[in-house]
Amino acid sequence: MNDKSLGSENYALVQGDNEPADFEKAITTAKWGKFHLMVYAIAITSGWSSMLETTSMSYVFPAAECDLNLNLEHKGLLNAITYAGMISTGFVWGYLCDTLGRKKLLVTGYLLDGLFVLLSASSQSFTMLMISKFFGGLIINGPFSALTTYLSELHCATQRSRAQFLLGIIYSTGTLFLPVLAILVLPLDFRIELSQYFVFHSWSLYLFLCAFAPLTSAIAFIFLPESPKFLMTTGKNEEALKIFRKIYRMNTGNPEDTYPVKALVDEIELNSGNKYGKVTANRSKTKAFLEGFEQMKPLFHRPYFTKLILVCIIQCFTMSSLNTLRLWLPQLFQAMSDYELNHNTTAPLCDALDVFHANTTVRNVTEKCVVNTNLSVYTNSAIVCIVTLIAYVISGGLINKVGRRRLYVFLAILAGSAAMSLFFSINNLMTLTLASIFVAAGSVMINCMLAFIVDMFPTTLRTITVALAMMSGRTGAALGNTLYPVLLHGGCAPPFFFNGFLSLSCALLGFLLPATDFSALK
Repeated sequence: MNDKSLGSENYALVQGDNEPADFEKAITTAKWGKFHLMVYAIAITSGWSSMLETTSMSYVFPAAECDLNLNLEHKGLLNAITYAGMISTGFVWGYLCDTLGRKKLLVTGYLLDGLFVLLSASSQSFTMLMISKFFGGLIINGPFSALTTYLSELHCATQRSRAQFLLGIIYSTGTLFLPVLAILVLPLDFRIELSQYFVFHSWSLYLFLCAFAPLTSAIAFIFLPESPKFLMTTGKNEEALKIFRKIYRMNTGNPEDTYPVKALVDEIELNSGNKYGKVTANRSKTKAFLEGFEQMKPLFHRPYFTKLILVCIIQCFTMSSLNTLRLWLPQLFQAMSDYELNHNTTAPLCDALDVFHANTTVRNVTEKCVVNTNLSVYTNSAIVCIVTLIAYVISGGLINKVGRRRLYVFLAILAGSAAMSLFFSINNLMTLTLASIFVAAGSVMINCMLAFIVDMFPTTLRTITVALAMMSGRTGAALGNTLYPVLLHGGCAPPFFFNGFLSLSCALLGFLLPATDFSALK
């Protein structure tokens, strides 16, 4: 990237300039380069961890259905329970991240999440799997919020939106990793009895391999620095300046002592007149705890309260719509596969969904359970993920040209239309096409909203706001997945029109979002 793309013309410095620099000037002067590429590389497994935690069960269901005696209600609960865990700690993790730092949360959070993924891989019953998925969701909410904020705070204002879309691409590749891994592992269909009470299946191996993403992320973040913006906010300017120098050295190849910025502005002093969000340098953990609650007060006052309500409602509707249909897609594809196997022909999607209605109660122990493992279930899911990845790339190039608000509204209308059109799907190809459009548009919508939040709220409130917005979204996702089996029992129309209505509602609410404004970042 050239200097103009970084906005360096606005923050040009000459060698030896001793004027204290604000964060934007400091991070812009540190340039963009190898350091950021290294962070992106580490963010791959980190971003995957969040996606694996919420999505892996949707691929496990077809393989584990007989082993765990699962019905539609069980599957809905297992999809919802991870989000329930996330909801229970959304507020706490945001506070901890904004008061104790991004790095500590990233290391500790990913380590604990990896351990709970291993526990889920060892599950021998529906109850044990529910417990491990709940605690996995409880933990992963922290590093998810911290990663979003950490990445944004390593970029200047003109790059932040694109950085968030790059993070979206990383999440999308994580969703692609899951069906690819499923193709390689789940058809193995082995059963290893290690003891009377412990049996290891192919889906156990699948979950076991998923644990490597959070565990490697925890190790990698040990070697990365704390967010320099967070350090400046807490009065640790010397530490922040050292990090800026290291970033500058890695990006330019020049010695650290040639970094033009020699001093940073005192953000503690700048914020001293603000009755909210005042942070004490060199504070104790008890002091940080008390200040954390003090920092959150602006969220409940103008101008931030109305903005908070808006982004929380939009994120609730978006994630409820996306993460119900997205997580049930492998089941829809399985239903289509079962219909073709039983009738030797394709059919409209609504006819194929009758397969679900034959499996809505817990089976009798004498009834034989057979799972038809069909690779088309996972290849179709992989195609949906590839389309989503392409959508992220295209959106990243369009966002600054067409405007973030216009892009969001367009995507919401597109997602809503695609969801409702699934009711009219007449064959497998049409179902796959509409599902791909819906998931791609909905996924970009979520990341677009995160970029809105980064620009609409100041640093001291940013991670808390992200956490609260995502908590609202996950509340919607949990309720949607719990409700989805009921909607399926009600017929073919209710589930798809439910998804479409929520997405179209987001389109209307999107007109209330502000135009891009960098003033909150200063």
